[in-house]
Amino acid sequence: MARFDQSVIDAIKTETDIVALIESYGTKLKPRGNSGELIGLCPIHDDKSPSLVVNKTKNVWNCLGACGRGGDVIEFVMAAEKTSFRHAVELLKERQVGAMAAGGTKAATTRRLASPITPTAEGRTLLWDVAKYYHERLAESPDALAYLAKRGIDNAEAVEHFRIGFCDRTLGLRLPNNQRKAGREMRSRLQDVGILKETGHELMRGCLTFPIFAADDHERTGVGEIYGRRIDDKAKQRHFYLPGPHAGIFNSEALAASDEIVLCESVIDAVSFWCDGVRNVTTIWGTNGFTDELRQAFRANEIRRILLAFDTDKAGKAATERISGELIAEGYEVFQIRFPGNMDANSYMLRLRGTGRSLQNGVRDAEWIGKGAKPARSSSVEAAKEKTTSTPNDAPEQTAMAAKASSLAAKIPGVEVATEPASEPVAAEPPTASPVPKLNLENQTLDAEITDSGIVMTIGNRVYRIRGLDRNTSIDSMKLNVMVRRQDAERFFVDTFDLYAARVRNAFTKEAATELGFDIEVIKRDLGRVLMTLETIQENKLAELEPKDKPVEIDDADKAAAMELLQSPNLVERILNDFDACGVVGEETNKLVGYLAATSRKLGKPLAVVIQSSSAAGKSSLMDAVLSFIPPEEQVGYSAMTGQSLFYMGGMELKNKILSIAEEEGVAQASYALKLLQSEGQLTIASTGKDPGSGRMETQEYHVEGPVMIFLTTTAIDIDEELMNRCIVLTVDENREQTRAIHDQQRENETLDGLLRGKRGGSVRKLHQNAQRLLRPLSVVNPFAKELRFIDDQARRRRDHMKYLSLIRSIALLHQYQREVHTVEVDGEPVQYVEVTRQDIALANRLSDQVLGKSIDELPPQTRRLLIELHELVRSECDAQELEQTEYRFTRRFIRERLGWGQTQVKLHVDRLIEMEYVLAHRVSGRHVEYELLYDGRGREGQPTMCGLIDVTKLPASTPTTNESSGSDPVSSGQTVESSPQDRPFIGPSSDPRINVKPSKNGAAMS
Repeated sequence: MARFDQSVIDAIKTETDIVALIESYGTKLKPRGNSGELIGLCPIHDDKSPSLVVNKTKNVWNCLGACGRGGDVIEFVMAAEKTSFRHAVELLKERQVGAMAAGGTKAATTRRLASPITPTAEGRTLLWDVAKYYHERLAESPDALAYLAKRGIDNAEAVEHFRIGFCDRTLGLRLPNNQRKAGREMRSRLQDVGILKETGHELMRGCLTFPIFAADDHERTGVGEIYGRRIDDKAKQRHFYLPGPHAGIFNSEALAASDEIVLCESVIDAVSFWCDGVRNVTTIWGTNGFTDELRQAFRANEIRRILLAFDTDKAGKAATERISGELIAEGYEVFQIRFPGNMDANSYMLRLRGTGRSLQNGVRDAEWIGKGAKPARSSSVEAAKEKTTSTPNDAPEQTAMAAKASSLAAKIPGVEVATEPASEPVAAEPPTASPVPKLNLENQTLDAEITDSGIVMTIGNRVYRIRGLDRNTSIDSMKLNVMVRRQDAERFFVDTFDLYAARVRNAFTKEAATELGFDIEVIKRDLGRVLMTLETIQENKLAELEPKDKPVEIDDADKAAAMELLQSPNLVERILNDFDACGVVGEETNKLVGYLAATSRKLGKPLAVVIQSSSAAGKSSLMDAVLSFIPPEEQVGYSAMTGQSLFYMGGMELKNKILSIAEEEGVAQASYALKLLQSEGQLTIASTGKDPGSGRMETQEYHVEGPVMIFLTTTAIDIDEELMNRCIVLTVDENREQTRAIHDQQRENETLDGLLRGKRGGSVRKLHQNAQRLLRPLSVVNPFAKELRFIDDQARRRRDHMKYLSLIRSIALLHQYQREVHTVEVDGEPVQYVEVTRQDIALANRLSDQVLGKSIDELPPQTRRLLIELHELVRSECDAQELEQTEYRFTRRFIRERLGWGQTQVKLHVDRLIEMEYVLAHRVSGRHVEYELLYDGRGREGQPTMCGLIDVTKLPASTPTTNESSGSDPVSSGQTVESSPQDRPFIGPSSDPRINVKPSKNGAAMS
């Protein structure tokens, strides 16, 4: 039974606009009297007179007519589409609702979701489409994920590698309608392969699914079998296979990579071994499911040794005895991995968790059950190495080859090789038993040289010429053009292949040996020596080419100047003055908020900034000015980004850096990734790529580590809502006075004073860059956090609140060299932090007024007058009743009686105040509505204000976290909050309010 996570349901109910949803079905909604509700024709039944009532505030609906239905957005889609709860949720998740026929008539059939099945897919391709869909559904199936975790398979790499999925009974919702030919044909094909039963239900509903790829499918896109494991352990039938004979081999790539294989009884057991680090594992299909296909694969891949890991119950023991006898008769070395009691591999793995042991120990301790003398085995760590033959002479020979390779690398331009004292030769391990006869070859040396035609290596009478090493820029690949020839004959063999790919390397070995008349083992050993030599050359070359991301060293004089700036008692004013000195006119708030946001890159949750203005208004200049104060090595800048580009930046270090994009429109395709990076602090994507070893397509994970501070500019009037919710939006001052000031500045730049200021600007920017380099990524503790207040009228205020708190943390972090650094132990690890002061909160409040607040100048004069009179009235009532403003409620009748305004006037202006978020409506019951005043009385002259912030003078003088002995209490240390002389315009397009940053006794900046 599929179950949706409750957070998904809650998000759909709160985030889906019920008015837009209902109107998408052809219904026009109009206000219903003075109730604040909307009314229209009900699309669920044949409604002649409006009977559908919608409450936008509560996001619910109710039909007062014939159908009598009602509820939330999910219940509306269930009724309108005549479908199930599950289908309605899926439709809303993908926004596949609405768009009814003209005139409001209902659709004839239930709306379908996008089909995951290719219309013409058949056989293996059809099963692959199904397996991919089940894999996608696993992430949205909490019960299935919980079951995997219970079984110890909570390994994301295993889930992706084996494409583990879950059948949640939603496939049928996405298939074309069965009343149409395409739908009938697709269902028929799904029944033919066994996915659907004759009843139309999915065979593996409620099951985890494991696709088993066909043995000859090297691209892993053709599924031969799907195994299903029901997550309900109480079900009568728990194991499911597709009808017909078994097809495919589980983890078939392991057979090509190793000559030793662990053979399990079930898929779950095999995945358990894989999760515990034993990758050379496969499985049969139950105790009676050892197929001829698997036997042939063992022979084709030259498997020598098989470790049976069957259950220790009666059936498992019988299968071990029977199958081991068959394998021994066929010439395999057979071992048994024993589990205690009646346990299987999975239950034993779970028992070993936390003990320091794993299933690898079981592989190492496997018991030999063959005939004759017990052969020697390598350890489990070496068991999965690719097939190769070694001799006791290999170790010293390899040492000589490594030295030869270093000498050769030194001849390549741009490659430096460090010399080390020669080490003692490592004694080789005793040779392992092998059915292949050992070769008695002389100890040959490898001669190599650089020529115009490539790297040439001579081993005995074989000459190898290698081209293309320079094109391999990663240690994960070694794709080369290799030619081998005999010195004593005019015969050669040449091919281009990846030397790391075992399958193609073995093919080269066999074909070269046949062409030149050598034993296969001779060419195989030669390639091993060639590979070691080339690896040494490549590693040294890549190390030389690798960019050195060393921290910039600051000399003592520059460090002292930067520290003096950071310890300056008027640090904030110094920053603003330095912007002026660099020719940045006005924009006081924007400059300071931008600087603080850039500083927040060192926090765990940095701020993000979007600078908005019309074209040519100076948004890019403002961003460039802020970024010029930040060290270049801590920035990554682009003009535009594609939709997937962020996900593939794993090789680029972005943690605690600034990601700047010149225009927000240039990242429209990457907006989802940017939002995710800002919210989660990291990005992870699973994508398909070719495995360099096997050449097969596989799922690969790309990860980008944050946190990252994001800096954008835009000319768009309407910014993407999701992006705006995550960013602080700074609006460039475009009024005439600012334009005039910029013109004055531009003209002054043409003078000698302007030239000199420009030259001095370089030293100012260098000073701030060094100061930023000295800032440490400390934690920040806010001892006043529980006392703070923030407006909570809408859900989006949650993110605004985080911006406000992050702004406070950024201010405290910037002043870290003026604060005592405290240390606390967490799980034995020391954590250093600085504390927020009341002055940090005061400055954050002033900045929040400008960047998050509103101006009452936006209100019509009469509405503005009502707001001011209403504030005075509410304050007097609160004082009389000893209530906080947030606790006081009033009605429109109260306003009419106490202020003498008319009913029509009150209704009109109160609705405007609600829309502008100065008043919040609370529905008590029925039509009775009470109101809460959000406006706090500030900004009567039109200054922007953010309602609901606490007055810092009301903060307590001491907090539980204050260290009295250190004198860190903001009050006792002499820091007082006071108004400053109006001698410097502080923020925004308006010159008021103004702020002056003064020194306090302990050196912290004070607003």
